[in-house]
Amino acid sequence: MKSTGIVRKVDELGRVVLPIELRRNLNIEVKDSLEIFVDDDKIILKKYEPADIFTGSMDNLIDYNGKKVSVESILEMAKIAGLHISQ
Repeated sequence: MKSTGIVRKVDELGRVVLPIELRRNLNIEVKDSLEIFVDDDKIILKKYEPADIFTGSMDNLIDYNGKKVSVESILEMAKIAGLHISQ
């Protein structure tokens, strides 16, 4: 992990401001979602990118009832269900 040398205080509502330089470098725009991870005593923020709920794949996603599912997972489930899909 690399230090940026930037220090920010947490406000009374628990918010921390991410400096514009970091947001630009990491392509974080207004209203983007950040995923929060904890590793021992570290808090890690990562730009959230939706993934297939079954495999974690981020390719060929379809939105189904508010969840992301890849075409590959759908085809695999159809196969398991005994359906024959021609592409």
